[in-house]
Amino acid sequence: MAFWKTDFDMTEKNTSGRGQRDLRVKVKTAKGRKLSSTLWLERQLNDPYVQRAKKEGYRGRAAYKILELDDKYGFLKPGARVVDLGCAPGGWCQVAVVRVNALGDRKGKAQGTVLGVDLQEVETIPGAQIHQLDFLADGADQQVKDWLGGPADVVMSDMAAASSGHKGTDHLRIIALCEAAVDFAFDVLEPGGSFVAKVLAGGAEQTLQTLLKQNFQKVANVKPPASRSDSSEKFVVAMGFKGRKPAEPQDDDAE
Repeated sequence: MAFWKTDFDMTEKNTSGRGQRDLRVKVKTAKGRKLSSTLWLERQLNDPYVQRAKKEGYRGRAAYKILELDDKYGFLKPGARVVDLGCAPGGWCQVAVVRVNALGDRKGKAQGTVLGVDLQEVETIPGAQIHQLDFLADGADQQVKDWLGGPADVVMSDMAAASSGHKGTDHLRIIALCEAAVDFAFDVLEPGGSFVAKVLAGGAEQTLQTLLKQNFQKVANVKPPASRSDSSEKFVVAMGFKGRKPAEPQDDDAE
């Protein structure tokens, strides 16, 4: 990750007659910095969720998305076994550790387990097991269940494929990634379990929706308040896993 020196401009805004300053931060365009980079940095600096995450010790603003989803649907219960696919930088794991009581510090509540996996190394998260693993690799499902000590109650994913700059292509890539996560969830979830994942709206998600509705009792599509209003992202929350259905037998006589 590149680091650069940032210049800030605090614009005065007299709204009360007492010479108060506007707290919005503006980033001066610097030589060698693209306009898109400047706008992205300015948005980050002024994002209330980014500021709140720093204050409350979360590794990113995405932590509030899973907080808001769990506040609404309650899938992260004390005692639950949770798998976070593509867990870097770790904000979702941080939330799950508290919600499922992975540290065991909430007396009278069952102690859960949080397991984060990612292709890259992730800094240690107190109360969570972090493993460098490709969940698409052969045997990854059994390895995860071994680490958990049994099937998972929740599989969640905030993964996104690398951006190509083309919305249609990016949409197809993230849907394919989500479908792979669903297939993995079918192998590791306990009946009654939940699956939560990010998708991008774009029209190709209908097959995914159909698959989830066939295998879960309840499926919701949600855009939590923490998602930026100009983003096409939304989240699927599927609850009440029915168990992986056996493959339909093939008719050898079929032409």
